[in-house]
Amino acid sequence: MQFRPYDIIRLKRDGRAHTRDEITFFIDGYTRGDIPDYQVSAWLMACFLNGLNEDETFYLTDAMLHSGTIIDLMSIHKPKVDKHSTGGVGDKISLILAPAVAACGIAVPMTSGRGLGFSGGTLDKLESIPGFNVNLTEDEFVQVLDEVGYVMSGQTETLAPADRKLYALRDVTGTVENLSLITASILSKKIAEGADSIVMDVKTGSGAFMKTLDESRALSHSLTKTAEKMGKKLTCIISNMGQPLGRAVGNSLEVIESIECLQGGGPDDVVDLVTLLGAYMLKHAGFVESVEAGREKIREKLLNGEALERFFHSAQRQGGAVEVVENTKKFDRAGSEESVASKQNGHICSMNTEDIGTASVFIGAGRFTKDDAVDPTAGITIHKKIGDSVKIGEDLATLYFNNQDGLERAISLVQNAYDIGQQKPESFQLVHEVIG
Repeated sequence: MQFRPYDIIRLKRDGRAHTRDEITFFIDGYTRGDIPDYQVSAWLMACFLNGLNEDETFYLTDAMLHSGTIIDLMSIHKPKVDKHSTGGVGDKISLILAPAVAACGIAVPMTSGRGLGFSGGTLDKLESIPGFNVNLTEDEFVQVLDEVGYVMSGQTETLAPADRKLYALRDVTGTVENLSLITASILSKKIAEGADSIVMDVKTGSGAFMKTLDESRALSHSLTKTAEKMGKKLTCIISNMGQPLGRAVGNSLEVIESIECLQGGGPDDVVDLVTLLGAYMLKHAGFVESVEAGREKIREKLLNGEALERFFHSAQRQGGAVEVVENTKKFDRAGSEESVASKQNGHICSMNTEDIGTASVFIGAGRFTKDDAVDPTAGITIHKKIGDSVKIGEDLATLYFNNQDGLERAISLVQNAYDIGQQKPESFQLVHEVIG
């Protein structure tokens, strides 16, 4: 049957379901450049308003997956398990998790992204290590994975190219926040990189794109159901982004904190989430029978130096300055700093995590548009988190920066991000539930 883009737009505009052939025709045509942006924008808005059912979401994911190459990892004779996060503030989990899991004997192929808006990006963090190359070819990707046990790189030109084109359009047409489009975007990239199974860290709360638990649950169910249709095992862990992860927000600051964790220290919440996600990755690979056994295995690799050794090897293999990894005092530092002090006595009852992340962008640690430059030394150290007591004049956070243009706005955001009350709140719940 001969299709026209116009007919497919009308079908979804009228709320009708697409067939597999219709979606494949549309995605293939757009990837080749035969269907223009304005028609795809119209279709995306129709999808956003009228939704895609489970079958359509599967068809879209599969079409996007096969719009480019799928990395062949058959030469690596280990289980291949990846982890993905939906993004947050202070989320440096991948930097610690991947080497720890690799030290257990699992291959971790990981394509990562850059930060945009209040959410940080793994590639930006890695590039704060001077010389670290995150732009690997597919051959290099496989070679590093084979040699090191894990690899972190950006999406290549040939890996799910339909996703790259569609996301750019979604970003400027107000169609990002759609469960089916998010699902297809994530899974097409993750499956294209050769993973056998995936563990997802689905964030929820003020510092997440999914602000409510119901939204995060809905995305988790969409991901698990679509992955099952794709023949892949996927587990979603819904974690709380009601406050930043750890104490460091900003690229080099987060790498330094990650190295502290790899040395057997670091903030408890970061280590707790690393061990939980790692435990499910080990379960997926059949390496442990229980989550607790998996957590102990990951802790062991953090404490005995094996995870840190993998991180060193990764930095060395991808061109990074190993001397700064070995001695974090050699990282470049921001030229100026400013503390934000409490204006009242009490306890930290809650935090607006998005405001903390946005404040870090105002001082140069992130980007508001994809073309903005990032200052790897800029960032924020969090001194007070939910449940902590605080006195007037005591520091809530410290801002590190080189450019003062956005400093006043950043200070205001951090100050207002803290809700201080007299009653000590209940303990912060880091993980809400596990789905899939």
